[in-house]
Amino acid sequence: MQYDERRGVLLAVFGYVLLSLGDGVLKSVAGAWATTAIGALRYAMGAIFLGIALCSREGILGFRPKRPWVHLMRGGGVALAMACFVTSLRFMPLIDATAIGFTSPIITALLAALFLREKVTPMTWFATFLGFAGVLIVLRPSLLDLGFLALLPLFAAFGMSTLVIGNRMAAGEGSALSMQFHVAAPAAVFLTLFAALGHWSGVTFLHVDGLPGADVVTAVLIVTCTATMAHWLIYLATTKSDASTVAPLTYVQVLVAGLIGWIVFEHRPDLAAILGIAIIILSGLIVWNSRGARSLADEAG
Repeated sequence: MQYDERRGVLLAVFGYVLLSLGDGVLKSVAGAWATTAIGALRYAMGAIFLGIALCSREGILGFRPKRPWVHLMRGGGVALAMACFVTSLRFMPLIDATAIGFTSPIITALLAALFLREKVTPMTWFATFLGFAGVLIVLRPSLLDLGFLALLPLFAAFGMSTLVIGNRMAAGEGSALSMQFHVAAPAAVFLTLFAALGHWSGVTFLHVDGLPGADVVTAVLIVTCTATMAHWLIYLATTKSDASTVAPLTYVQVLVAGLIGWIVFEHRPDLAAILGIAIIILSGLIVWNSRGARSLADEAG
């Protein structure tokens, strides 16, 4: 392996580790404030920082998307993913929520067939059934205890798949910085709407009880910074290593999530859960192999 490729692998691994560390930080405050409000605060911060950077580099023209509805789709997907994932962290072990989220490549393949007229191969269908079998194994205790709430990571995966489809539709329409801003800004708006609806829904854990505490603000600031850095590192990794090398490294997040859950939150998955997680990862690798590396690398980043 050449020096640049090794460097790309290290950059990607570090980026994915940062993403999982951010998820661990979010889990630590998931019960301290309304989860939808935490998501709104995270993306509002991100939109502000990205907006300042975009203005300084591209001026007012950087804020004019060519197809606003596509970016609304991207932002809506991220908002759904964020709201569902953070809420799932309040009730589920970190590794379970993370692993189930990796059904996103499978869902993306199905959505691409529906919206982009991409062909679904027999191997993709096999991976779909295999992946969701893994999900059922992972969910087996949570589904009985939590009911509908246990399915939130699947809705989060659907949201991320919507983002990927939107990314393909908007490819080449702007710089990487403008593309990041045009997903963060609408996501902040959608999440603010979700927070308002949750507040008035009567659901206790969605009630926005005053202003966030210092612990929540600090955690969200940390996650905003680490996520931005992580995506930048993963982008740099793809400039030094092939996408076929970078994409599968995203599963490092499952390992890190498991370690964080074990060390910090004292959750130790049983053998059945580990089997289910392994099946989900296998199904994702099958989809990656059958669809090619480029699109899955987009999902991973």
